[in-house]
Amino acid sequence: MQSCPRVAQIRASFRTLTLYRCENVDLFHQSQPAPWRTSVAALHTSGPRDRRKKDGKGPIASLPSQQQAHSSGKDVVSLFKPVAVKPNPDDINFGEELAGKLNKQALLKQLNLFYTSKEVKALAREHGLDDYLYNQVYSSFRRFCMDVKHLPTDLHVLFSDILQGVVHNHDIFPYFLTHAKKVFPHLDCMDELKLISDLTNPPNWYPEARSMTRKIIFHGGPTNSGKTYHALERFMSAKSGIYCGPLKLLAVEVHNKTNTRGVPCDLVTGEERRTVNEDGTPSNHVACTVEMSNLAQQYEVAVIDEIQVIKDYQRGWAWTRALLGLQAEEIHVCGEQAAIDLVREMMISTGEEVEVRNYKRLTELIIEDRSLGSLENTQPGDCIVCFNKNDIYSVSRNLEKMGKEAAVIYGSLPPNTKLAMANKFNDPNDPCKILVATDAVGMGLNLNIRRMIFYSINKIQLLENGEKEVDLISVSQALQIAGRAGRFGTQWETGYVTTYKQDELKPLKDLLAQTPDDILQAGLHPTFDQLEMYAYHLPAASLSNLVDIFISLSTLDDSLYALCHLDDFKFLADMIEHIRLPLKAKYTFCCAPINRKMPFVNTMFLKMARQFSKGELISFDWLCTQVGWPFSPPETILDLVHLEAIHDVFDVYLWLSYRFPDMFPDVYIVREVQTELDSVIEEGVLNIVELLKNKENEFSSRTADLDEDSFEVKSRQKQKYKNKWTHHDSALAGRKKKPAELAESVNDSGKLNVSDFNAALDGSAPLKDDLSSSSAAANSLAQSKLKAKPKLLERLVADGIITQSMARKLKKELKDLNPD
Repeated sequence: MQSCPRVAQIRASFRTLTLYRCENVDLFHQSQPAPWRTSVAALHTSGPRDRRKKDGKGPIASLPSQQQAHSSGKDVVSLFKPVAVKPNPDDINFGEELAGKLNKQALLKQLNLFYTSKEVKALAREHGLDDYLYNQVYSSFRRFCMDVKHLPTDLHVLFSDILQGVVHNHDIFPYFLTHAKKVFPHLDCMDELKLISDLTNPPNWYPEARSMTRKIIFHGGPTNSGKTYHALERFMSAKSGIYCGPLKLLAVEVHNKTNTRGVPCDLVTGEERRTVNEDGTPSNHVACTVEMSNLAQQYEVAVIDEIQVIKDYQRGWAWTRALLGLQAEEIHVCGEQAAIDLVREMMISTGEEVEVRNYKRLTELIIEDRSLGSLENTQPGDCIVCFNKNDIYSVSRNLEKMGKEAAVIYGSLPPNTKLAMANKFNDPNDPCKILVATDAVGMGLNLNIRRMIFYSINKIQLLENGEKEVDLISVSQALQIAGRAGRFGTQWETGYVTTYKQDELKPLKDLLAQTPDDILQAGLHPTFDQLEMYAYHLPAASLSNLVDIFISLSTLDDSLYALCHLDDFKFLADMIEHIRLPLKAKYTFCCAPINRKMPFVNTMFLKMARQFSKGELISFDWLCTQVGWPFSPPETILDLVHLEAIHDVFDVYLWLSYRFPDMFPDVYIVREVQTELDSVIEEGVLNIVELLKNKENEFSSRTADLDEDSFEVKSRQKQKYKNKWTHHDSALAGRKKKPAELAESVNDSGKLNVSDFNAALDGSAPLKDDLSSSSAAANSLAQSKLKAKPKLLERLVADGIITQSMARKLKKELKDLNPD
């Protein structure tokens, strides 16, 4: 292209602009210490490379160098994912008009020379680009320069000058660095990110609690020592109070006990709210799970139960939050004495003193000299503790063969089913006198156990690094479980402990002779506000990636605190990453209590998130089509496991309903159906041996192949094969009955159920005065159908719409109404 004075003037202007940028940057360079200037002086060379030196301004240095990433080096830096840099759509081909078309091959050669330059690499390191970041940025920069149709005008002019030999390719560095900060935004905000993830002083996160003078009372002692009893007595006598427990079962127990004593007490768990006052106003006392503790409310007394869980790698953060943040005049902390020193150290940082009250076990605990050896040696009041479900199934089946009835409790059972099994075992008039359970019995259930039998003393343990391995149970676990034997004020006051295998008896005795290791660290967890600020600085990062970066850059006082494992959170975040959700909603979804080992629960979680993102209500009708309501009793152990998964799905629904009440509206209906599901699961657990005996049949193998979106079809197949039990209250699902179905609503007295009839009229007012005529019309319609199709009742039963007993009643009532 022929140059003209106007073009030459414009090119000079762009060159002046480029030099102006570099000069401003070089002023910063001159202000740096001599070692810093020396480290980049190698950029000054002879020939064309001396061009920048003529101005006496030194080498290129656009910004102060970023600090190297966290002490873990490359592992931390590799967490930052490159962001794709897109060209500016407003760019026009002005550079080509000024400087002519670029030779792409020659440009690629210059870019590669720039990339391999030792001087450029050294300067890049000064700006926080290690080898990983440098390679990633160069790959992106090269693609940008070679593939973009219209380069920015000043960059195009610079490339033209480099290809003509006017300037050195080192002059690319300011543009390269600008591109690097687009690819890796953290280069511009690393100090801010480290400041956000500074967790060195957790007490300062709760200024309201710090403004109070709180009295901390530690009730320490073993199981069955009365420590929680004394704390609860103070809780009930106070004008206001909050109880924070580790399990819903414990919160419900305290809720019931407090109300029985005449002290109004509300219940708050992740999935449920119960208010005692009829007008819905909160009571002065509340029993809650520790995660749900209200830090904004002031109380006279707070009770934090099972404080030793503060060390837990997954839930410990909730105890730390409650201990540091509760606004209560008195805080009663209950748990193992191993946590005393940690609580004292934490309270030193808040300026609060700790009063320690030690308790001893109220009843004697005897370790037997002989192991059980055989299940034939079991006696009434025995509890056999297993650490996996397969052992549960095996022991239950063998006891049944011996004619010994056993109650079964394991962790994934619904809370109400656990309570039913506990009541069955505790009932002196029930023939069930043996309990088979996992370590779920170690906390949350009142059980009248005479002897605790360890079927094994090895368990899958969660390690500090997040990995799992089978290892000997800890001293704390052994004492917690063994301590459940013998209960003050029951027929089994003296407790006994033994093992199933003789070779494990001595190791168990050694464990029980020890005291638990002191708890050294309390758990911490990043808050939404912290991750939101991270997302502001790193807008292209996924939620899971934000968590990884936060963990890597976080600083904390590891003499008192440790970050909890966030594997479950990240698992859920990765699962729904592709779904368009606001960050707050996505964070809330990922906090839901979900067992990631249950595929069906995870699938339903994903579907709920997808439905939520569309702005569509997650209604009970929608839920029914997914889970296959109504339910039939399980025939195999796999059926029982699936029903437990459905129960967990209902828990997730209820948990989310309290966070997004507008999107999860059918709380009452879901809770009612979940209560019915409790009874179905309870029936299955009572017959668990029969379930184990049943092999996979035609029904179960056929439904296993169904798509997960076809659970309604699966439910119909179940009822077709089983014809044993089904719900009769179809109105519970919110489905309005057709007039032809009203005949099913005739009750035992021959009268039509008013609510069912009104529900069929789609918004009409109750018609109590016309009840008799409506009943006659409905029954007449049903009878006419029977005459037209004699097999209608059989088909209704086969389709699971009505039960056999309902069909017999309906047939009899129709016959009585019309004897002819």
